[in-house]
Amino acid sequence: MSGSAFHRFANPGRFLRLASKLLPWLAAATALSFAVGLYFALFASPPDYQQKDTVRIMYIHVPAAWIAMFAYGWVGLSSAAALIWRHPLADVAAEAASPVGAVFTFVALVSGSLWGRPMWGTYWAWDARLTSFLLLLFLYLGHLALLNAFDDRQRGRRVAAVLAVVGLIDLPIIKFAVDWWNTLHQPASVLKMGGPSIDASMLRPLLIMALACQCYFFLVTFMRMRALLLEARQRTLAYRRTTARPRAPATMMADGMTGGTAGGTGT
Repeated sequence: MSGSAFHRFANPGRFLRLASKLLPWLAAATALSFAVGLYFALFASPPDYQQKDTVRIMYIHVPAAWIAMFAYGWVGLSSAAALIWRHPLADVAAEAASPVGAVFTFVALVSGSLWGRPMWGTYWAWDARLTSFLLLLFLYLGHLALLNAFDDRQRGRRVAAVLAVVGLIDLPIIKFAVDWWNTLHQPASVLKMGGPSIDASMLRPLLIMALACQCYFFLVTFMRMRALLLEARQRTLAYRRTTARPRAPATMMADGMTGGTAGGTGT
């Protein structure tokens, strides 16, 4: 895609029109995929032979962790585009996605702790993956704090963007922590060479729930982007109204005198 086409796609007005068309479809896809996914996760999938029904936490924990990492990639790459190319929608995309990713990270941490207690005998252990994932939550919180730390909105976005780009280094650490260090987590069982090692009866609801979380991410992020753009438009209109200079009284008097003289000459 050429640079001009890229920026045409990123035009705020075009995005608002596109979002208005996409949001109803995203809402329907989110509701449908969550309904189907939860049915399979809670009722149609078998219990694990070791974990029993505790394995059902996986259908929330794993998709939440995937989307938490995807969302931070979105925030980091959008921030990079804002810093390097002054992308028209990049700052807005990063700001809109950051709280959504933070919520998914929190859900992944809490559900992982609940799952870890019966499996590992503890809610928390300072292993590489858990620690790096906790760092991801702190990166999200730091990004959100910096966005609102300055009176100048653009300055806050610039500083937050720098943190987001630097924080991208945490994503490969989370992904490969089980390969680089000895951790409590098992190696990848879905996204790996040779195909998934998880049974199809469990893989199906897991992927449907992942699709549901992905649709939810885009739904809420696009809604927040639209709200931020409309808010910015209102601020611009309000600023223009307050800075519009009324005609000075002296100028109005001069116009009146000129008009009166002209009328007198005509008479």
